[in-house]
Amino acid sequence: MPEIETNGITLSYEDTGGSGRPVVLIHGWPLSGASWSEQAPALTSAGYRVISYDRRGFGASEKPETGYDYDTFAADLDGLLTGLDVSDATLVGFSMGGGEVARYLSTYGEDRVRSAVLAAAVPPYLLKSDDNPDGGLPEEGIHDFEQSVTTDREGFLDGFVTNFFTAGDELKVTEEQRQEALELAKPARDEAVLLCINAFGRTDFREDLTKITVPVLVLHGDSDGVVPFEASGERSVAALSNASVHVVKGGPHGFNVSHSEEFNEALVGFLG
Repeated sequence: MPEIETNGITLSYEDTGGSGRPVVLIHGWPLSGASWSEQAPALTSAGYRVISYDRRGFGASEKPETGYDYDTFAADLDGLLTGLDVSDATLVGFSMGGGEVARYLSTYGEDRVRSAVLAAAVPPYLLKSDDNPDGGLPEEGIHDFEQSVTTDREGFLDGFVTNFFTAGDELKVTEEQRQEALELAKPARDEAVLLCINAFGRTDFREDLTKITVPVLVLHGDSDGVVPFEASGERSVAALSNASVHVVKGGPHGFNVSHSEEFNEALVGFLG
């Protein structure tokens, strides 16, 4: 994979090149850019230039001890877009990657961006609190994630990836696909896995969303047990000034794999 220096670190990325409009894919936790394997070919065949990258600490990217917060993630993304001179782009953020989309656009503006997609994404604010009673994850839930990753990373991630692809009580992918996701998580640094839980669980994106004016597609599964639509996607639609929504019936959190055909049709339709 090619590499690029950005914000003081090295990120690994993939870029299909070509003259098509760029689509930048930002992966979820605790995976890597390879988790977009069901989307990249569909986007390429539709004529788009596809750029994906491994977040700091994950995949083949550099794995520093620190910098696992959304201001830093957004700065990393800005360095990537600047370094590759990307313009007229659509940013697609899956799960925690939706946080990069929101924080990047609110911090660095929309000059390089044509539109955005929040797919099963964590905004506007996951933490359930007195200030955010409709949040999807209570403080004790976040704390349990952190404790479990610290004491039994392998066991916790095995269960998490199962939930990732489960709607109700039914696993919506093959065991081979579930194992592939577990493999993508293996290269991640322990500190990255741990500290990103704090980032996606406790970062408030409500103010970020108010600053976004480009068209945004909110794409979500209605059976997402990790980032529930009612706590995230539905509230993001209400907060954004220029949003449309596509809800995938029976879609779990990892619906870009389990329902890849419908996911890709909705994505390409929005891009067109």
